[in-house]
Amino acid sequence: MTEVVSPITGSVWKIVIEVGAQVGEGETIVILESMKMEIRVKSPHNGKVVEIRVKEGDSILEDDIIAIIE
Repeated sequence: MTEVVSPITGSVWKIVIEVGAQVGEGETIVILESMKMEIRVKSPHNGKVVEIRVKEGDSILEDDIIAIIE
């Protein structure tokens, strides 16, 4: 299993995928907002999303776990 972590401190603007979804390497999982910029957090590899640990509107810190992919 792989933990997908936030590259920045910001807020969760949009969750693009759902638990159980198959994702490809480089596919966007969530979109974060920080200082009026949108940052796409992408899957590091192909797999299945088994957990999403954030909700839209959540404030998160750099290195917080966003999702788990297996």
